[in-house]
Amino acid sequence: MKYRRLGKTNLNVSVIGVGTWQFGGEWGLNYTQPKVDRILHRAKELGINLIDTAECYGDHTSEQFIGNAIKGQRQDWILASKFGHKFHANFDRTNHFDPASVTQQLEDSLRALQTDYLDLYQFHSGSNEHFDNSELWETLSKLKQAGKIHHVGLSVSPNTNLYQVERASQNGIDVVQVVYNRLDRQAEDEILPSCIQQDLGVLARVPLASGLLSGKYKPGDRFTNPDDVRSHRKDEEIDAQLKEVVKIQLYEAPSGVNMAAWALAWCLRDSAVTAVIPGCKNVNQVEANVKAISLI
Repeated sequence: MKYRRLGKTNLNVSVIGVGTWQFGGEWGLNYTQPKVDRILHRAKELGINLIDTAECYGDHTSEQFIGNAIKGQRQDWILASKFGHKFHANFDRTNHFDPASVTQQLEDSLRALQTDYLDLYQFHSGSNEHFDNSELWETLSKLKQAGKIHHVGLSVSPNTNLYQVERASQNGIDVVQVVYNRLDRQAEDEILPSCIQQDLGVLARVPLASGLLSGKYKPGDRFTNPDDVRSHRKDEEIDAQLKEVVKIQLYEAPSGVNMAAWALAWCLRDSAVTAVIPGCKNVNQVEANVKAISLI
């Protein structure tokens, strides 16, 4: 495994992390504790130390799985979670960015994760109106002083939202999470340069373009499971991206190289990117992702 400094934090994170949205049930699979245990145990064996989750991946469901899986191993992991949304049912959330709600969300996340602190607590895809609330950042500062969170992050949306990123440092934000992959390079224009200028750590989310860059899918393939978030996208959009993937495989990815590993390495070759956080549905995917290390 390789490790990089996460911006202005004192954290050295594995360049491959584990994204855990799938544990909440919105990627077409239902998880059990033993299955999550196997995924995270294997990740740890391979040197991964970064887990990214959120309160709304299920109703703290992902966090509960993680908390049980890493019980007794807290010191071996860098835990990143998020705030701002209340899960009601699959793909049904409401916004909760007011300070009181955020404080309660943190307490619920700590309880689910079975820990007394988070290494990184991230503003989760909120609007600029939610972002421009000085009381929120004052509350997060107090939670840092209390030791319940060590660093504050920004999971920015859309991935061209320079307004929030440019104001990261003044709000005590140390890390930015942004969509970045070979099919979506918008962050390169302004977001990543701003992160470099502010010495912010960068976590690249959706680095495999929701699996489209894994090499498993071909133009014409369909996601029909209504509990898979990809089934909510337009077929023509997915087809256009899969046709682009075919070209990438022909003209960019070296022959014989695992496509998923190549796509992760592609992200990590950008000096602004600290780590990628692909979702891992099973142990085989964890092992495939780690192969990216040999390509950077």
